[in-house]
Amino acid sequence: MGGPSVQLYSVRDAFAADPDETLRRLAAIGFSRVEPYGVVENVEALRAGLAAHGLSAPTAHAALVGKDLDSVFGAARELGIGVVIEPLVPASQWGSSADIADTASALNAAAEVAAGYGVRVGYHNHWWELESRIDGRSALEVFADRLSPEVVLEVDAYWATAGGEDAPALLRRLGERVCAIHVKDGSLAVDASGQVPAGQGRVPIRSVLDAVPEALRVVEFDQHEDVFGGIAESFAYLAGVGA
Repeated sequence: MGGPSVQLYSVRDAFAADPDETLRRLAAIGFSRVEPYGVVENVEALRAGLAAHGLSAPTAHAALVGKDLDSVFGAARELGIGVVIEPLVPASQWGSSADIADTASALNAAAEVAAGYGVRVGYHNHWWELESRIDGRSALEVFADRLSPEVVLEVDAYWATAGGEDAPALLRRLGERVCAIHVKDGSLAVDASGQVPAGQGRVPIRSVLDAVPEALRVVEFDQHEDVFGGIAESFAYLAGVGA
């Protein structure tokens, strides 16, 4: 499986100010993988920084629905990114089967374009896809049923739990559809306050990891007062539990 990754959005202020130094600091913690955001916008900094610090980017976040897909997937191919993940479809789009079907169709179409670049497409959840229920099932699972087989999911364990879901059980139901998980812990506040290093909050992180042993582990903080310190603690936690 290789080592864990870290979502660069966690250190977005530092990355915007000095991308090379930010990537150097993450490599110094022990990461060999990162998960970029804004692939097109950051392609030059990533091209230089990944190579300089011995980093790879197996996954990345980039807006896909209604975007210039050729630019996104062209940049991803150049950077060696294997899966481009739509990071957010607003809560307003998850309340009906018709809206969910529209989003699935958009990502299925994006996946067809991505295939021409040797890239795959994924989706990353927040809490609202789990909080919304369609005929007794989470909107995320209704959505997964409508995705083409090649489209994958990156399940954010914190947001899934905050949305009221049993995250390990959800992951087991989704099975091989899950290519990656966001390793994030904290108070479960939906405003992202109170996030803490992995294993120190209310998310059943160990059970989450056990549920998807082959999925890429991606450390993330939406916000944290000492984000590099928190990332280092989460890296150490994953190493300590052999995940």
